[in-house]
Amino acid sequence: MPAKQPVTVIGLGPMGRAMAGAYLDAGHAVTVWNRTAARADELVARGAVLAPGAAAAVAANELVVLSLTDYDAVFAVLDAAGAALAGRVVVNLSSDTPERAREAARRLAGLGAVHLTGGVQSPPSGIGKPESSTFYSGPVEAFRRHRETLEVLTGADYRGDDPGLAQLYYQIQMDLFWTSLVGYLHATAVAEANGISAEEFLPYASSTAASMPGFLAFYAPRITAGHHEGDVDRIAMGLASVEHVRHTVEAAGVDASLPALLADAFGRAVAAGRGDSSATSLVGLFRNA
Repeated sequence: MPAKQPVTVIGLGPMGRAMAGAYLDAGHAVTVWNRTAARADELVARGAVLAPGAAAAVAANELVVLSLTDYDAVFAVLDAAGAALAGRVVVNLSSDTPERAREAARRLAGLGAVHLTGGVQSPPSGIGKPESSTFYSGPVEAFRRHRETLEVLTGADYRGDDPGLAQLYYQIQMDLFWTSLVGYLHATAVAEANGISAEEFLPYASSTAASMPGFLAFYAPRITAGHHEGDVDRIAMGLASVEHVRHTVEAAGVDASLPALLADAFGRAVAAGRGDSSATSLVGLFRNA
């Protein structure tokens, strides 16, 4: 049986430690490096090798996984590693914009390395579980060659050759996640201001959240087809509803800036003559802002 591919993990925050731990659990030889060396102590006790610096960590293995705060930190590591990057496949699982992922790919190509962009759709607790998933993009041959090793961390969803695609898919997921979570938190604040606890509100919040996949499945093909007729819903009705929400929020003494933002979007659509169109036409409003 062939030996499992050795891996370098650079960046030992909670995510990086979970990744290095998953590789150790799966029987891979692991080299690690972090600016704060003490974060490697537990991993070293489990068998990981702590490199003395970024260049040594990169030089140790062909496959190098980066789990850093952002691409400023990534570029600092690339600058420190320098010539050691030649011949390496750098799997960059740090978060930033699609364009910065493309910039990293260009910089690594200039150093003789291959860049695979990743966008991890899981908290550290989901690392090592196949039901979790990570977006990947970049050279398909490098992805195929290392897929088995990457899937030690999570399932792998390859999006294409463009190195920016994995970050694009990740960031639009985050757009949906954060706006949804903040909407829940805002509604909970209104509930609590009216004497309804988060626990009491939970089944109703969960019911609304559970209905969303049906709405998405109904609206997505209409958006793709450019079908924004108000045969099911109308923006003018949506504006009235959001205004009712805003007034309820204000009466509760809760910050009303979130529903005011929604009311502004609906109001601009009505002013643009879209009052009889579906709320899906807001996609065009947002795109042309």
